[in-house]
Amino acid sequence: QVHLVESGGGMVQAGGSLRLSCAAPASIFSAADMGWYRQAPGNGRELVAAFSTGGSTFYVGSVVGRFTISRDNAKNTLYLQMNSLKPEDTAMYYCAAGRGALPHDYWGQGTQVTVSS
Repeated sequence: QVHLVESGGGMVQAGGSLRLSCAAPASIFSAADMGWYRQAPGNGRELVAAFSTGGSTFYVGSVVGRFTISRDNAKNTLYLQMNSLKPEDTAMYYCAAGRGALPHDYWGQGTQVTVSS
């Protein structure tokens, strides 16, 4: 069973910052497109940001200019730097690995991000 392990969530006030990390097995990370999804209560899961093996990135419109996705291939770790956080960013954030624009073959357990106003 493949395990992606997220960390870095927490509670922060609006305008604050958090950095999420996702550690993946080397055998998966090196060949996978990676992404961060989030799911708020009562909502579906949405792709927030993605980083392909080719180096291209994607951001959902609501986080453009505030979030930055990066990957450290030497550490097999995916990051999501989240700045200028808003209460509407509150959600469970999940790391995923796979192939394509919506990587979804492997998932982490999620890390909670709560932004207070």
